[in-house]
Amino acid sequence: MTLPLETMRPGELGLLVLTPDYADFLWLKALLAYDVELSADVTWCPDLVDCDDLIRNASFDVVVWDCVFHAGSEASFLQYLAVAGSEKPVLALSAEHSRERAPDLLAAGAADYLCRQNLDQWSFCRAIKCLWYRDRLSESAHGQLGREVASGFINRDLFFDRLQQALLRAERASHRLALLHLNIDDFRSINESFGYQKSDQLMIKLAERLRSSLRRVDSLMRIGGDELAIIIEKVEDSLDITQIIRKVVNALDEPVTIDGQTVVVSASLGVATYPEAGDSPENLLRRANRAMFEAKRDPGTSYRFYDRQLHISAGYQLRLEADLRNALRANELELYYQPRIDLATDEPRGVECLLRWNHPERGLVGPDEFIPVAERSGLIVPIGYWVIEQACKRLQESSELGFPGLVFAVNLSFRQFHDRKMTETIFRIIFNANVDTSLLELELTESAMMHDPEYAQRCLRELNQLGISFALDDFGTGFSSLSNLQHLPISLVKIDKSFVQELGNSADAEHIIRAIISLAHSLQISVVAEGVETEGQLEFLRQQHCDEIQGYYYARPMPWADLVQFLNKRGQAACLQQ
Repeated sequence: MTLPLETMRPGELGLLVLTPDYADFLWLKALLAYDVELSADVTWCPDLVDCDDLIRNASFDVVVWDCVFHAGSEASFLQYLAVAGSEKPVLALSAEHSRERAPDLLAAGAADYLCRQNLDQWSFCRAIKCLWYRDRLSESAHGQLGREVASGFINRDLFFDRLQQALLRAERASHRLALLHLNIDDFRSINESFGYQKSDQLMIKLAERLRSSLRRVDSLMRIGGDELAIIIEKVEDSLDITQIIRKVVNALDEPVTIDGQTVVVSASLGVATYPEAGDSPENLLRRANRAMFEAKRDPGTSYRFYDRQLHISAGYQLRLEADLRNALRANELELYYQPRIDLATDEPRGVECLLRWNHPERGLVGPDEFIPVAERSGLIVPIGYWVIEQACKRLQESSELGFPGLVFAVNLSFRQFHDRKMTETIFRIIFNANVDTSLLELELTESAMMHDPEYAQRCLRELNQLGISFALDDFGTGFSSLSNLQHLPISLVKIDKSFVQELGNSADAEHIIRAIISLAHSLQISVVAEGVETEGQLEFLRQQHCDEIQGYYYARPMPWADLVQFLNKRGQAACLQQ
């Protein structure tokens, strides 16, 4: 395939330089200036907070990354850049020789590596241009591939080549990969009713619709008259696959209009995954094809996994999502409450509201099982607002029952920040409930704010002006903790239970907890320790002047009626001690 010169040599290069040192940025920018043919718009990013905003909201052709610029793990930071940065090539720079550093960094996702010690204007400009042109070539080839699908072009050799390259990438990066083999049911009848030309138009329309629902990294090809193949790269778990299957099924459920007539089609999908189903293109396609024929036994659009366990898992996830959609309407969701104990008074200071699901068939479904499904499907947004409504209702009741100062803490999902009416919705809920907003606390994790930090900060400040307080959950496990404490209206941090449970076994855990408490108190921020289960953990935290604790040592999460009973008993015990 020949590409036009303007495709190979595009206009201005958009370059993002990730380095904490301004002098290094100026040095790299000066190296680029030596190449008179290279016109570059160079952006410097010195810290991680700005990095997320730039990566997600600005457009760059190449990312230059100083390897000291990360949040703990080079591999996880490269993975973050790949996901957030739309797969733009990353040129890694470090002081070590290429033989020592390049293999690991390239395997983790870097596109190229240069040693700073040997860096000069020629090697730097050459590497930048190679990555830039290679990415443009890939984009152009991807566009050509899309045009071939759209024109009804069938090329099984090209498909096998694409699949082979995807398998090599998956092997190098230790990622999983999935192949979806899609066959239109009863395509012969469509041919007989509309003719071959119109039936071909139907396949083209379906391909266009499916292409728009896939990620940029995924490939869609037509491999037969009534067959399409989808290569799904960078698969984390069966939830990723079910998410894509759901999009494909939804796209197929919509009728297609041909020559003024509406046609409803169904399809059978076979799914084979690397490495479970094989490590060669031939094996994967053969097994996806076998799974597809198994799917044809079911009526309507259906799917089958070649791997039975994956099929069971994916099917369970899809059914769970469908059931969860009904759970809100059917009043199957319920809040449990876990007390937080003030170490100065040994009295309950507040409760954390924890979501439980009373499934009509499966019984009590734990949050670890259904919260990931809710977040991936977007259901967590309406569920989150329902939780806040219920918490406000119980807050009002607790005051009437004689517990007027009890704080109710509610978890905010990162998905809530995708809702541009979040502040308005929460304001309406608390206005209708007519509660003391100083007793409502919203807990959020650092990852919740990484999608759009500027919007998240604005939301938190607006809600804080209403009197709502904020807690930073799982403190110490993210990569922007100190920045969040400085820029956000945080009044409380929660020490992650992974540190608390290591007390007595790890000196590092003790040092980390001391440091967190000291830092928080110096900023007039209170501290809650999660996961406290033993007397030894309690005593250590008391000695370090931790403000509150939460864990099984005092109480497990419990329904509302049990919480009221618990609070009454604590109150009676306190009266007897007086």
